[in-house]
Amino acid sequence: MSAGLRDLAVDRPARKGLPVFVACAVALLLAVAASLLYGSQPVPAVDVLAYLRGQQGNLVEANASVMALRVPRTVLGLVCGISLGVAGALCQAHTRNPLADPGLLGVSSGAAAGVVLAISVFHLVSPAQYTVFGLLGGLVAGSMVLGLAARIRLANAATSLILAGSIITGVLNAVSSAVVLLDKVTMDRFRYWTVGSLSGRDASVLWDVGPWLALGLLLTVLNTSSLDALALGDDVASSLGRNVIRDRLVGLLAVVVLASAATASMGAIAFLGLAAPHLAKRIAPGGLPGAVWLSGALGGAIMLLADTAGRLVLPTGELSVGIMLAILGAPLFILIARSPRMRRAVDSL
Repeated sequence: MSAGLRDLAVDRPARKGLPVFVACAVALLLAVAASLLYGSQPVPAVDVLAYLRGQQGNLVEANASVMALRVPRTVLGLVCGISLGVAGALCQAHTRNPLADPGLLGVSSGAAAGVVLAISVFHLVSPAQYTVFGLLGGLVAGSMVLGLAARIRLANAATSLILAGSIITGVLNAVSSAVVLLDKVTMDRFRYWTVGSLSGRDASVLWDVGPWLALGLLLTVLNTSSLDALALGDDVASSLGRNVIRDRLVGLLAVVVLASAATASMGAIAFLGLAAPHLAKRIAPGGLPGAVWLSGALGGAIMLLADTAGRLVLPTGELSVGIMLAILGAPLFILIARSPRMRRAVDSL
C-alpha cells in the first residue's frame, strides 16, 4: 500500500468519528445548559450568564440563591456522570463481561458501609460530612476485591474478579444492614444517601472527591492505549508487548477510584455505568479507547438530563436522580439485553 493510501486509510476513521464526538459534545453542553436553566424555579438565560460571569449583584436575589445551589450541583453531576460512564466502560473492557458495572468490584457496598459507619459511630448528618467516609469505604472495598481475586487465581481472571466481588459485596452489605436495622437514627439518615441524589451537595463535596476523580481519569488516560490489545486475549496482548498484569491493574484501579469517588458523593447510582458503555459502543467509530471516552460524555449528559427531569416531573418537590435513572434505565437495559449483539456477547462468556 502506498503512503498516500495508508494516510487515507488512517484518516478515514478519524473523519468518520469526528461528527460522533462533536454530536456528543453538543449533547453534553445542552445537558449542562438545561441543568442550569430549568428546575422548580426556572432562571432566565441572561441571569445564568450574568451569574457565571460573576455579576451576581445584577441578579434578583431569588435567582442568585437558586444559581448558588444549582451551579455546584451541575458541576458535581457532570463530573460524576463522566466518571461513572468511564468506569463502566473500563470495567466491561477488563472483565470482558458486557453485564459488568463498577458495583462488580464492591465499590457501592464499600461506600455504603463507610457512610453507615460515619452516621452510626461519628454521628455525622450531612453529605458533605460523610462523603470522605464513603470514599474511603469504596477504595478499601475495591482494594480488597482486587487482592482477593489475585489470591483465588482461577483459570479465568474475570471469573476470579466476579467471585471476589460477590464475596466482599455480600459481607459488606450484611454488615451495613445489621447496623441500619439496629439503629433507627442511622436508618433514617442512610436512606437519603442510598437512593442517589445531587440535592444538598455543595462545593465542599466536589473539593473532597475532585482530586480522586482527577486521579481516576489520569489512570484512564494511561490505560486506554492497552484496551484494544487486551480485547484480543491476554496471550495475544503479551505477544504484542503489553504487560498484561500491569495494564489490568491500572485499569481496575481507575474503575475503583472513579466509582468510589462518584458513589461517595452522590449515593448509589444504578444503570448508568452499565447503560452508557453499551450506548457508546453502538456509535463509537474507533476501538475501545474511543468508546471509553464517549461513554464518559454520554454518562455526564444522561446524569444531568435525569437530574433535570427529576426536578420538573413533580409539581412540588423533586425525584432524586437515582430514582430517575432507575425509571429510565430499566427499560433501556431491557432493550439492550434483548438485542442479538448482547446475546452473542453473553454466550461467548
